Amino acid sequence: MLRFMIYRFGSFELDMATAELRRDGAACPVEPQVFALLALLVENRERLVSKDEIIEKVWDGRVVSDSAVASRVKTARKAIGDDGKTQRYIRTIHSRGFRFVAEVKAVRGAEMSPAMDTREPTTTSGTEPGGESAEPASRPSIAVLPFRLTGDPGPYAAFADALPHDLILDLSRLRWLFVTARGSSFRLRAADADITEIGRLLGVQYCLTGSMEVAGSGLDVTVALVDTRDGRVVWADRYTSQVGDVHQVRSEIRGRILAALEIRIPLHEAELARMQVTGSLDAWAAYHLGLQHMYRFNRTDNSAATALFQKAVALDPCFARAHAGLSFVHFQTAFLRHTDDVAGEIDLARRFAERGVELDPLDPFVNFTMGRSYWLEGDLELGLSWLERATSISPNYAQGIYARGWTETLAGRGLEGREHVDLAMRLSPLDPLHYAMQGTRAFTHIAVGEDAQAAYWAERAARSPGAHVLIAMIATASHALAGDMARAASWAANVRERNPSLTRDDFFRAFPMKAEPVRRRVSDALGIYGF
Repeated sequence: MLRFMIYRFGSFELDMATAELRRDGAACPVEPQVFALLALLVENRERLVSKDEIIEKVWDGRVVSDSAVASRVKTARKAIGDDGKTQRYIRTIHSRGFRFVAEVKAVRGAEMSPAMDTREPTTTSGTEPGGESAEPASRPSIAVLPFRLTGDPGPYAAFADALPHDLILDLSRLRWLFVTARGSSFRLRAADADITEIGRLLGVQYCLTGSMEVAGSGLDVTVALVDTRDGRVVWADRYTSQVGDVHQVRSEIRGRILAALEIRIPLHEAELARMQVTGSLDAWAAYHLGLQHMYRFNRTDNSAATALFQKAVALDPCFARAHAGLSFVHFQTAFLRHTDDVAGEIDLARRFAERGVELDPLDPFVNFTMGRSYWLEGDLELGLSWLERATSISPNYAQGIYARGWTETLAGRGLEGREHVDLAMRLSPLDPLHYAMQGTRAFTHIAVGEDAQAAYWAERAARSPGAHVLIAMIATASHALAGDMARAASWAANVRERNPSLTRDDFFRAFPMKAEPVRRRVSDALGIYGF
């Protein structure tokens, strides 16, 4: 099953699974744009959200007036009992934008699956740091400490050392991260150890700590990622399971922790980079700041990401991931048709990916961008070989697993694609590409004629904040195939409003389906609405 986030503030809940605002448990009807605006502000509550970003995300970059933005903000405030005077929840930053300022608690919602599909989703199992004398690391560094045992673990006592040991081995595959060896980190077992002192002794910026408790047949594991420079907890989570198959439990928990670290460490590095004066950003900080812009999926931020990745490459020409970042942004420009020179953007995406592979052939993100560079040319098999390589290097790399599932689905292997996209969503439920994962799930159902399920997942994907206009086309086709012509017409109108020039040819250039019967069904469905 998949879990979706619920954000709680005051007496309100913002449920991302049902796209529903609730007050004291009762639904509060809001327009989709108002919900998208609230979701955008709440999910980015740690920073100011500019008017331009709101327009890019909520209106998909269409030209709208300041009064239209102000009207939606006013409606959103009214929906949550706020106003422009008190600004208890949404604060206006004069001439700059808006910020959600109330305290928010994010929790995972109840397990969700479509009513029409009750089956469980299928899954598959500079200088280096060195203490006080070391120079600052040229890449993030981490030590995984042995987990603390509480209670009486009985025969499962070894789990507290086995899981951190496995994490050290798996993290060592991430070429962008320096990982302290077990022989050093496992010497620091004291329950009351000072994390900042451990960071000083081992010369690392992060420590992953944890505890484990076995009570009867229940297993409870708590983990925390701590910045050793100031002792701040960057991320924490708790995993509860049964101990019947300890090896499967260990594998699942390990995968979820690794997927979280792949997102949380770069986000924290970007946060630190924002605090620096722009002119002083080094290559690594520029790269991480670029990542934050890259994952906002709009023209403005894509351009900002491009400039930051270019800066990183200029400062360090051998920085493989910065080249991969440039491949990603050029792919995005071509995929979303943000240029008249699509062929030129595809060529740049390939060229930067190739340079990244030359510099570091064992980096999963580099191999991921190389695989994606073949998508827009329709060479799915060659792209798949690179994506399989990326996930072989890092088996818990959620975005690589999603991209692999996407490619398998379009190549006519929908059930394999579903297995991988479900795994990606379980590994990374807060991923910036989560809406695309949901859209891929819809494709897997179209491929086998499960049209009602396809419509369910396409609707969820298209309603997600940040979902681009091509996702709305998937929703149009899915609802039409499922026989819900009213919803299909609604999404078709949404597409026309956002990009009147889009055609079926544009859709199939982005999604080059190889199975002709499936392609024909989708084409006919889109044709009903004039695409």
